[in-house]
Amino acid sequence: MSNPILYMATLSPPSRAVMLTAKAIGLELEYKVVNLLAGEHLTPEFLKMNPQHTIPTLVDGEDIIYDSHAICCYLVDKYSAADDTLYPKDLLKRAQVNARLHFDSGHLFARLRFLFEPILFFGCTEVSEDKIANLVKCWEIMEGFLQDHPYVCGDNMTIADLCCVATISSCNEVVPIDESKFPKFAAWFKRISQLPYYKDTNEVGAEELKAIFKMKLAENRAAQ
Repeated sequence: MSNPILYMATLSPPSRAVMLTAKAIGLELEYKVVNLLAGEHLTPEFLKMNPQHTIPTLVDGEDIIYDSHAICCYLVDKYSAADDTLYPKDLLKRAQVNARLHFDSGHLFARLRFLFEPILFFGCTEVSEDKIANLVKCWEIMEGFLQDHPYVCGDNMTIADLCCVATISSCNEVVPIDESKFPKFAAWFKRISQLPYYKDTNEVGAEELKAIFKMKLAENRAAQ
């Protein structure tokens, strides 16, 4: 049986969230890189597979799944049946993980996208202070999540931690985590970054995205 295929890009936080999840459960994926800046996600072939034209997209045999959070849930349920710690089967615990996944998609990643897209794709020359402030509000919420536990859903790491860190690590240079204001959050970030597979699976891609962001910002300003 062939490994599931992940259409991805290392600069994509959602792609890296799935990659982190696969590493956490010891699952080997086949990677197919999609060049977003070249529009490869908009080709007829990709649109036929995923009309939403998003990455990551997972192909597992004849099944196609998109949205990083849905993929992470699916992979743990299917390929880590012996250990449900990352995505608990207990309904209350699972609801808590789902809530944090929605926080990532509806708040963290949405606000990263609102900050980055104008510069990456539309020639914007300034980093919006309002959009930075919106991300800082997310840092405040993260601090609240972590007041009494080391992970966002309690005492054990879940896919919610992996999804959130993939997003946060992609913008923590533009919007730094102030350790004096958010000590629990900063400690959580350091804790996750010590995972043995973190650097190669997430940090390299996060640094790639931040480098492209800075390059595009400089190019946009020079073109004024």
